[in-house]
Amino acid sequence: MAEQFTARFVQSLASVDAAAWDACANPPTLTEECGERFNPFVAHAFLDALERSGSVGKGTGWSPVHALVEDANGRLVACAPAYLKTHSMGEYVFDQNWAQAYERAGGRYYPKLQVSAPFTPVTGRRLLVAGDAPEGAREALIAALRGLRKAAQASSIHVTYPTQPDADALSAAGFILRAGEQFHFLNEGYTSFDDFLSALPSRKRKGLKRERREALGDDLSIELLTGADIKPSHWDSFFVFYMDTGARKWGRPYLTRAFFDLVSEKMADRILLVMAKRGDDHVAGAINFLGDDAIYGRNWGALTERQFLHFEVCYYQAIDYAIAQGYKRVEAGAQGEHKLARGYRPVLTWSAHDFANAGFHAAIDDYCKRERLALDEIMAEHESALPFRNDKNCTEEPT
Repeated sequence: MAEQFTARFVQSLASVDAAAWDACANPPTLTEECGERFNPFVAHAFLDALERSGSVGKGTGWSPVHALVEDANGRLVACAPAYLKTHSMGEYVFDQNWAQAYERAGGRYYPKLQVSAPFTPVTGRRLLVAGDAPEGAREALIAALRGLRKAAQASSIHVTYPTQPDADALSAAGFILRAGEQFHFLNEGYTSFDDFLSALPSRKRKGLKRERREALGDDLSIELLTGADIKPSHWDSFFVFYMDTGARKWGRPYLTRAFFDLVSEKMADRILLVMAKRGDDHVAGAINFLGDDAIYGRNWGALTERQFLHFEVCYYQAIDYAIAQGYKRVEAGAQGEHKLARGYRPVLTWSAHDFANAGFHAAIDDYCKRERLALDEIMAEHESALPFRNDKNCTEEPT
């Protein structure tokens, strides 16, 4: 007899039991999927902090409508972080051209249904299914999302940065897969930063060492903070950096000051702050979140102009920490071909898209297939541009 599932939707994670959500988001028995056993960005504490801080919700264009699937006994067996969006900001998978084409054809692109970790271009599980969920729970969740899209009269569903298993399940259900590229540092069993440098040609080694020296000069030092060592004063400093960078680069920083206090309250042991100091004053900083297998660099900012300081605070310190603590990789966010010269490899990412209009769906499917061909060529060029010595260069395909 087929399992009976019930779907419902909630506008606040505060109404969902945290343990029940996390049993789906990060099951304790989860084996490695795309190299990650625990992903902080789908944890109840992270998503709830976004809502309670006002980073998402009223006035932001991100309206939570999280999908919940329960079994016949009312137990949560699958869920998805979902938002009705009235714009395309904060997603890092750009669809503004699609929106313009849709509306030129007489349609209404917004609202759209976004399944993602907001403001976070990090691959992770999006179809959150409990480890002991009955067969069919994932399919029931996909059907629930389509039902929500129809009920909300949204144009489309967009699942950004899913894992390969989730992408495969969505593709099997008729979603369009779109490929993207990021740059990740892969820890090939290095014993130290110098051991990593030994994989580079002499000229590249000298260049990276020079960048690290010049980034700090004689007047700056680095402070690494995690867990209880992170104080409100550190968040005060970091928020100034974050707002300055956000205002200059994007025009609208997404995260509120309250978010950092709230997420630190519940997830301090999953946070690494890298702060640059001049004397007792913090002058730059980067926030990283810690999975079980990866370090995720998220935001950075600085109040001092110093060549290479960004590379030191965001990239080299993360590599150093990953090697020292045994992490398998560092993900330093979206885009950035300059990461190639610093040992970050090209890696394939995914998004999945489903449109109510069949004709538009077919057109986007064709576009994504052609876009993938071009991306394959670009990634091959990037792979060939890696700085590693030929005898050290890993030749495995990015996954």
